[in-house]
Amino acid sequence: MNLSGIGPTRDCEAFLRIARAVGPDFGPATARAAFLVTPEGFVRAEQSARDNRYMADAADFDAGAAQAEHRALQRALSSELPLIAFAGDPATPDAVFPNNVFATAPGRLIVGRMRHEVRRREAARDDIRGFFRDTLGYREHDLSVQPHPCELTGALVIDRARGLGFCGLSERCDEAGAALMHHAFGLRATLVFDLAPGEYHTNVVLAVLAGRAALLSPAGFADPEVPAVLAALYGPMAIALSPDEQAAFAANAIALRPDSVWMSRRASEALAAVTRRRLEDDAGFTVRDVPLAAIEAGGGSLRCCVGEIF
Repeated sequence: MNLSGIGPTRDCEAFLRIARAVGPDFGPATARAAFLVTPEGFVRAEQSARDNRYMADAADFDAGAAQAEHRALQRALSSELPLIAFAGDPATPDAVFPNNVFATAPGRLIVGRMRHEVRRREAARDDIRGFFRDTLGYREHDLSVQPHPCELTGALVIDRARGLGFCGLSERCDEAGAALMHHAFGLRATLVFDLAPGEYHTNVVLAVLAGRAALLSPAGFADPEVPAVLAALYGPMAIALSPDEQAAFAANAIALRPDSVWMSRRASEALAAVTRRRLEDDAGFTVRDVPLAAIEAGGGSLRCCVGEIF
């Protein structure tokens, strides 16, 4: 069933009708490989801090600790799937969060348009582009040269099994950018909505895990109808997070295999017993975690560090 021509919509009822009509036959629910970018020159980027309330003060950045955490993250994730790490660059201190700039669909590399100039530099990296183009033979879909912000899988959370997108608007993604991403990923339907004031990316308030569960923070959405759509679509596997769980980055999680979900140690320790039980006993995930306190000073967590290769 190909519904890619409908375009993104703010109409929750229309989206839900389409979402319920499609099956988990769009593509693999989880990635076949992943890539990271090491945190070279890991300091507070003042441009990014303008609209990212999660970023720590400059004095709280510890580049050495961030490097050690990132090496441990590489070792941990490589236990589940092939993993590539590209070198960072001190000129791009936010590059440790590459999923905002580079994303993939089968056979295709998508390059996003970042809001801030310090992050737009990342999109010019020919080594990452060249790896996908020349080594993997992927076609390139370049959104970085158009004017509308569209920070890829930071702004757009995707149910890869069903081909559904959930795109939160903020300074990091406007409506035109949402439409560009919908078409770049070839999605069947994308629900577009406003994030709550103060939220910069959808993936800090929502994670879709292997196409069968969702972690969501109801307070992260301006319209309460959006969490209701998620509850209707994922049923008992739509797991609402408390403010404390969300503040610890529990929604910034990712499933790299159908049977496990990764989040930071801080997020894992913040999970309420009922949340952990629903993830493990009801949804069938093993919760795995890595300490990332130093990296989280940059305003993102584990999911932000992971570029998925489909």
